[in-house]
Amino acid sequence: MKITVIGDGGWGTANAMLLAGYGHDVTLWGAFPEYIEEMRRTRKNEKFLKGVTLPENLNLESDRAKAVAGAEVVVLAPPSKFFTSVAETFKGLIAKDMLVVSITKGLCEKTNRRMTDLGAEILGTGPIVALAGPTHAEEVSRGIPTAIVAACEDAAKAKRVQEIWSGPKFRVYTSSDPVGVEIGGAVKNVLAISVGCSDGMGFGDNTRAALITRGLVEMKRFVLAYGGLEETLNGLAGIGDLIVTCTSVHSRNHSVGERLGKGEKIEDILGSMQMVAEGVWNSKVVHEIAKKLGVEMPICEMVYAICYKGLSAADAAKAVMERRLKAE
Repeated sequence: MKITVIGDGGWGTANAMLLAGYGHDVTLWGAFPEYIEEMRRTRKNEKFLKGVTLPENLNLESDRAKAVAGAEVVVLAPPSKFFTSVAETFKGLIAKDMLVVSITKGLCEKTNRRMTDLGAEILGTGPIVALAGPTHAEEVSRGIPTAIVAACEDAAKAKRVQEIWSGPKFRVYTSSDPVGVEIGGAVKNVLAISVGCSDGMGFGDNTRAALITRGLVEMKRFVLAYGGLEETLNGLAGIGDLIVTCTSVHSRNHSVGERLGKGEKIEDILGSMQMVAEGVWNSKVVHEIAKKLGVEMPICEMVYAICYKGLSAADAAKAVMERRLKAE
């Protein structure tokens, strides 16, 4: 099967490696010809996925038309901030009946929309499958056992993705709730920043557990208001992804929060990073949607204030702890 992955970041590369490992004809597209040529020469993606060797049967391409020519499956993997602009450049190149999968976690910064919803409109395709869960590219690329969920309104498409992606060390479940899966994938990144702030300030396990647990409550409120299913968040795209993003050494969002907790400024942190921390951008989107929908999300609100309003992590922690007392 010919598969094209659009986006040569860490997660796009890990998926391309996984699928190439099954014997599929996989092409990984990147926007910068010079870097694609470097990857061809070195068989490495040191900028976004250090320490792994790209399989020899993985094709690398910077030409859009060549990348998607003859593809049966297209995987959308750009960061959420660039999802719209990248998708626009592939408009007219992807057939309406093609199976399209989004592995981008986050919400559109400009429109506040979900990636599958936005992608289907831009590309003119049918429903797009959302593939998300507790998955670090660093581990998937090294063959560490992983479970994930494929969600789509079209059950046949979700099932097809399940069959294509599943293997000895990569297990895929299906869901009919892309809203819950995608919202979970966006909000958990914001919450991971809060846990990182806590760790950076030297707080302990009690604080971390409280933030994750109460963060899950905020996530469920948000999903219900947005039109998703609460039970979706009891699975891999909710609790699963929240745990791994809030506790792992691989989590860029946790790392950003940790540095904020130690007193660094957000501008300096982002300026020093090559990789993307989706939670920073998505804290603003979540703030705007929550305000519009009337959803109470105090932890996410504090992350937004830290990232965009200059609030210190210490003052944010004080504000959360001194809120009006209430029943659980």
